[in-house]
Amino acid sequence: MSTSEALVRVEGRRLRLTNLDKVLYPEVGFTKGEVIDYYTRIAPVLLPHVRGRPLTVRRFPNGVGGRSFFEKNVPSHAPEWVRTVRLATPGSAKGAAFADFVVVEGLATLVWLANLAALELHVPQWTVGARGARHSPDLVVFDLDPGEPASVVECCAVACRVRAVLEGDGLSPRVKTSGSKGLQVYASVRVSSPSRTSEYAKAVARRLADESPGEVVWRMARALRPGRVLVDWSQNNPAKTTVAPYSLRARAVPSVSAPVSWAEVEACRSPQDLVFLADEVRERVAVDGDLFGVGGASPLPR
Repeated sequence: MSTSEALVRVEGRRLRLTNLDKVLYPEVGFTKGEVIDYYTRIAPVLLPHVRGRPLTVRRFPNGVGGRSFFEKNVPSHAPEWVRTVRLATPGSAKGAAFADFVVVEGLATLVWLANLAALELHVPQWTVGARGARHSPDLVVFDLDPGEPASVVECCAVACRVRAVLEGDGLSPRVKTSGSKGLQVYASVRVSSPSRTSEYAKAVARRLADESPGEVVWRMARALRPGRVLVDWSQNNPAKTTVAPYSLRARAVPSVSAPVSWAEVEACRSPQDLVFLADEVRERVAVDGDLFGVGGASPLPR
């Protein structure tokens, strides 16, 4: 076996890790071995946020500069112990009625995915039960996307306004970077119907846009976005996914969708203030723990 391969045991599962020295982030020389190491070390705080959620991955077999593809269906060569769930996929671009999604329940599956160069992990705002039954959403998310020349700095101002609305409605919002250009505000919720989170998020987005039309937009039309922050409420559509907390992103450098404190959001003055790379995120977790820790869910107001 070459030095770029290794046989390992993870949670009692035997895995062959390959091409460990392949560079997946050429600008900084970050290798597949380092990707696997990152996901292994960050797993204690990442796993609670993906467990029970059907996973869509974005794979980069030849690194972030090469071809990539989103994958919902579990690969045919997956180990038999990888949990999957078959779910309907209405409106799928590939026309498939169903897909067999991976559900990450433990470290072994996470390491197996990292070995496939699945750099990005995307999950919905709902979970499945032990037998695969689909539950109603337990999260509401506001994806704040800046239109140039706006940046994450403007997103921070809007995030604080989203926070104020949510707290006024009895929710406990938390926030993370997208790992790209924006921010994402979440809250744990209880709902009476699967559509309730979309309805609520849309109403909040419209309210903020009505209050500050020069700064905030709620409609998706790209022509409306320059210089404004899109409060993307559509991420609550049950068919959509959002990048998971602590997931790597396919940028020039191994940036992470990193949970941040509200104090950091309020203090942000430059886009670089809220860019965190893999090593930095591990250090942050060692000091602060999981800033995205899940508290109790609250009912959405009617």
